[in-house]
Amino acid sequence: MPRNRKAAAVTLSEEHGVRYLHFGTEWIQGGMRISRPFALELEYQQQMMAIGLFLPDPQRVVQLGLGAGALTKFCWRYVASATIVAVELSTTVIDAARAWFCVPPDGSRLAVVNADAREFISRPSERRRADWLQVDLYDENARGPVYDDVTFYRACRKLLRSPGVASFNLFGASFEPSFAAIAAAFDDRVLALPEADAGNRIVLAMQGPPLDVPFAALDLRARELEARWQLDASGWVDGLRSENAFGARFDV
Repeated sequence: MPRNRKAAAVTLSEEHGVRYLHFGTEWIQGGMRISRPFALELEYQQQMMAIGLFLPDPQRVVQLGLGAGALTKFCWRYVASATIVAVELSTTVIDAARAWFCVPPDGSRLAVVNADAREFISRPSERRRADWLQVDLYDENARGPVYDDVTFYRACRKLLRSPGVASFNLFGASFEPSFAAIAAAFDDRVLALPEADAGNRIVLAMQGPPLDVPFAALDLRARELEARWQLDASGWVDGLRSENAFGARFDV
C-alpha cells in the first residue's frame, strides 16, 4: 500500500531569504529563494537536471512528485523545447506550490496532474511518451521513496521513449537498496552522482540504444548547458567521472 500523502500537513518555514516546504515535520521537501523563484536553490535539485547532459532538448518531461515545484518551474521556464507534466497525489501540496512557491497555472506547456504516481505511470496511454522522467517521491517521514521496488522502476522505464533518461532522488540509508532496484529495472544502465549537500544522491538511468560518448563531448555539452541554465553542469561531469568506473569514454 502506498504511504498516502493526502493526509500530510503542509507547513512552511523561511530562513535567510529561502522559503521551505515541509510535510508537518522538520524534513525539507522543497525550497525557493524568494528573490529568485524560478532558480533551483537546492543542490540535489540542480543535479536532477544532469539528464540534460545526455538528452538536452526533450519534448516531454514527466515529473513524479511536485513538492515546492522547483523542477517544474525551472523546466517550464528554461527547457523551452518541452511540455511538462507534474504528477502529485496531494491536492494540499498542489495548492501550496501555487500559492507560496510561484508554480504557474496549467497551460499549453504545463499540466499539474492530481494522481498517484504509480497509477499514472501504469496507464497504457503514458507508455513511451516521456523523453525525461524526474522522480522525487518522499512523504513526511523521508525514510525512503514512497515507491521503491523493481516493479515500480520497470514501470518508470516503460514510460520513457527510446532514447530516454530518468533521474531519481534518493536520500539517506535508502541509497544502496534503491540503487540496486533501479539498476535491476534498467539492466544496469545506471549512474550515480556524488552526495549532495543535504545528503541526497541522484541516480540517472538510461533507456534506448547504448551510449558510447567520449568525455570530451560531455564536457562540451556541459559548457553549453552552463550557458543556457546557469548551473554547474561541468561539476556533474566531474561527479560522473569520480563515482562511476569509466575511462576516456562514457559507455552505458
